[in-house]
Amino acid sequence: MSDAHPSDRRPSVDSGAIEITSEPVVLAAPDAPHTEATDITPTADPDGPVPAGGLSRRRKIVLGSVLAVALAGAAGLGSVGWRIAQEKDATLTTPAQVAGLNLDDSERARTTADYLRTGFTADINAQESIGAVYADPAAPERSVLLFGGTALVWQPERDLDRLFDLVAEGEGTIDELREVDAGSLGGVMKCGRSTGPEGDLAVCGWADHGSVAMAMFPGRTVDESAALLRDIRGTVQSRN
Repeated sequence: MSDAHPSDRRPSVDSGAIEITSEPVVLAAPDAPHTEATDITPTADPDGPVPAGGLSRRRKIVLGSVLAVALAGAAGLGSVGWRIAQEKDATLTTPAQVAGLNLDDSERARTTADYLRTGFTADINAQESIGAVYADPAAPERSVLLFGGTALVWQPERDLDRLFDLVAEGEGTIDELREVDAGSLGGVMKCGRSTGPEGDLAVCGWADHGSVAMAMFPGRTVDESAALLRDIRGTVQSRN
């Protein structure tokens, strides 16, 4: 408070002096062309204490980011869970005819099929497994060797890659391995070319949350083999 005599005080309305009140100080120039005032009230530190009655802006941003990540993760888990529920109960069969091919029931074909199925189950923990050789009536040298099995598969692509590694150990290096269209049954499908002492052949396989299977296609290109395996899969695989 000032010690000046009351009579020395001049009316603030004439002088434009700052009036001392309990309210925040606002500076405004007299006769200024704009009416906007500059508020010099101290602002709260965004990293400072939480103001009474709410969260600081920084904490709101952090909590909002955490919530967004959590919701995105929940949505991803929900999508994976839905796919597992849709694909887990798979069945594989070996019908007498599939995609224009005939099941080869000769002794040599059965021995080959059993060998492929045994190698598959040694590395993949399958509930049920199949092995079959399908002959092409128009070209016997282009028979298709099919093997695979059913199981609850958590990571289809990982198990499919393991199966390609297994085949590579017995058949030679698989080159140009790439993902191809898996068709209406979904999951993941890949194809490549195996180079071995008995010649080149295309190798294609699929995996979803209920099955893993592979086929070898001597005398066919990779693109032809991918299309043929999609047709074969549409017949041999079903879901409960």
